Amino acid sequence: MKAVEIKQLTKFYKKSRGIEDVSFSIDQGEIFGFIGPNGAGKSTTIRTLLNFIFPTSGSAAIFGKDIVSETKEIKKMVGYLPSEVHYYDDMRALDLLTYSAKFQQYAHTQRIQELAERLQLDLHKKIEDLSFGNRKKVGIIQALLHEPKLLILDEPTSGLDPLMQHTFFELLREANQNGATIFFSSHILSEVQKMCDRVAIIKEGKIVQIDHVEALTKNNFKKVKLVLPDHEADNLSLEGIIQQQKQGDQLTLLYNGHMKDLMIRLAEMDVKDILIEEPSLEEVFMHYYE
Repeated sequence: MKAVEIKQLTKFYKKSRGIEDVSFSIDQGEIFGFIGPNGAGKSTTIRTLLNFIFPTSGSAAIFGKDIVSETKEIKKMVGYLPSEVHYYDDMRALDLLTYSAKFQQYAHTQRIQELAERLQLDLHKKIEDLSFGNRKKVGIIQALLHEPKLLILDEPTSGLDPLMQHTFFELLREANQNGATIFFSSHILSEVQKMCDRVAIIKEGKIVQIDHVEALTKNNFKKVKLVLPDHEADNLSLEGIIQQQKQGDQLTLLYNGHMKDLMIRLAEMDVKDILIEEPSLEEVFMHYYE
């Protein structure tokens, strides 16, 4: 039995596109990435899976249970972290999480304290007094608290500082080692590369690729920003350059060749400054799917 199985799932908002003919499956125990630019349909897919909105057509099942007719049973098995966390402002974090544990009929409430210590969250503050990042920590604890069989995470690291992101990923790995399946939706490719076994890429409401992370990243795209003298800033000729754009004395490249070849070529030039970073998914998509 698959943890998640989606077949031609479609959601339209009147005439506006949400998602169209989305199909993929997630194995039990897998950490599965779901990536695409903002507005691609990631959150719509998740909200449809959780029966927050009804599909226009198609079907989906979580652990063999239909997302519409058996949604109550599904919610007992799922931990969900939305991209933006909203709670009752005048409740303390501890009261909210205790209520959540009772709602899930989960008796091991000491786990609230354990998770709060790991995430450095003050449980006695009211929700309205918490920063966006600390509200996100409350959401993380609520999602993990009842040790769900499936974790569905929508842009889970927004608002977390790098230290808390590291702790969060540790908690996810521990949950996965204990048998949880993780559905990790993000537009940050580096997070998906760090965590996931396989990924589905969605663009404009449609799945454009499903593959293992190794296969997705084997082309090793890099975004290279160069500051060059005016006489050298027009363009750069080198195998592996996919795109290049000039703005003033800055030349920006999308490159998937050997880094050694690039370094040799740049050593011949009067480079004033250089920045090499991972391109955004949107930039990679421009190459793959334009």
